[in-house]
Amino acid sequence: MNKYLRQLFTAVVALFVILGLSSTIIMAVRANALNNDPRNARSLYHQLGAYRGAILASDGTVMAKSEPVNDAFKYLRTYSNGPLYAPVTGFFSINQTADRGLEASRSMLLNGEADPLIWQRAKAMLTGTTNQGASIETSIDPKLQQVAYDQLGTRDGAAVAIEVNTGRILAMVSTPSYDPNKLATHDTKAASQAYNELSAGQNSPLINRATSQLYPPGSTFKTIVASAALETGDYQTDTKIPAGASYTLPGTATQLPNAEAQADGVNGQISLQEAVAWSSNTAFAQLGVKLGASKVSDMATKLGFGSTITIDGTESTGTPMTATASTFPSDPTDDKLALASIGQGDTTATPLQMAMVAQAIANNGKLMQPTLVDRVRAADLTVLSQTKPQTMANAFSKDSADKLTTMMESVVSEANPQLAIDGIKVAAKTGTAQIGTDNSAIDGWVIGFAPADDPQIAVAVLVHNTDVYGSLAAGPIMRAMMQEALQQ
Repeated sequence: MNKYLRQLFTAVVALFVILGLSSTIIMAVRANALNNDPRNARSLYHQLGAYRGAILASDGTVMAKSEPVNDAFKYLRTYSNGPLYAPVTGFFSINQTADRGLEASRSMLLNGEADPLIWQRAKAMLTGTTNQGASIETSIDPKLQQVAYDQLGTRDGAAVAIEVNTGRILAMVSTPSYDPNKLATHDTKAASQAYNELSAGQNSPLINRATSQLYPPGSTFKTIVASAALETGDYQTDTKIPAGASYTLPGTATQLPNAEAQADGVNGQISLQEAVAWSSNTAFAQLGVKLGASKVSDMATKLGFGSTITIDGTESTGTPMTATASTFPSDPTDDKLALASIGQGDTTATPLQMAMVAQAIANNGKLMQPTLVDRVRAADLTVLSQTKPQTMANAFSKDSADKLTTMMESVVSEANPQLAIDGIKVAAKTGTAQIGTDNSAIDGWVIGFAPADDPQIAVAVLVHNTDVYGSLAAGPIMRAMMQEALQQ
């Protein structure tokens, strides 16, 4: 009899262990996956029924907030001037998981479920009041954001502005944009239709072109090659380097020309400063080959190429907001290295990445971690977290940065006077990358910073699939953004 009781007892204990393990797996290990499963109706009602915190611009302008409504979900997410801020906010939808922008990267804080809000949740439960999510205060300057958005207009492109000394993102615009309000509606059929329409095709406006799309950076990449050359100690601004009207790519019969006669130099030679000012393809293609892939690649890596860049958030706050890794070819042949050194071929970059390059030059060679959130506040206005500037890398010396600044000033003073701003020194580098079948179209670029003698703002602008040089397509947008930022 005792034998059977022991067997029964053992079986009961085993069942309790199995029950405990399965409950632990469901409640802890798989909790996030189950909560995020779109088939989980209880989770959906729980999320939409929560008072989600607001997302604010740097001056307090409300970019996103939750408003009470008379339906089963209790609150409706609304976006003020939605298309303007969509690349920053992302969207919160009834039938699509928040997967981009601050709605995703700070989701747990916004809905009040993050660990730092545990006492607030307990207080709300005990008092029977509504638990309120935290508010997110961003670094976005509404006026600067508006200028960039208006300047890009209906064109396909992106613009990013960064505060030089801190890495704070002051503006991040992607066009064409979309209205998150269409996805936030509680009409499931309308929300689903809007999402299907917006997400269709390679040119979806849901794609943040500032962070998630790669483009050949064209001649803006020459700043990286120039910095690699300066860091060797063998080159100065007045060092003469090979140029010429045309350069035959090594091992091929392909001729690489210049766009301007001034870029040819004199008797096949040009100073490094003039090569930057007039964007000499023949000079920088040969310079890249002379330096070697390792030196150019190492400098690109120091400046952020080859790595996904986290802009905001952690796994504990939601789905981190990241920028796609920019690329420089690995172990290229000399012909491909020549093209890569002028920002063509297999070199690609996001607009955010190239804004970071400009920021590093303006900041004495110090590359700062780009950030989008200044601070997070609980509903009682208690500061839960505050972002501090962080250095990503000391990419090159102050001496190299000073020389790069001088060369980039000459881009404006000599070759592109239309980019000048009265009373303010501007440092810039334009870029015109050939794209499409038979190089029939252009990605127009410009990067720069101002004032060049006391840098405050670094900017990158891309206009995709245009038909004019980067100085004409993107240049005026950068200039307008700088004027707006520096007059405040």
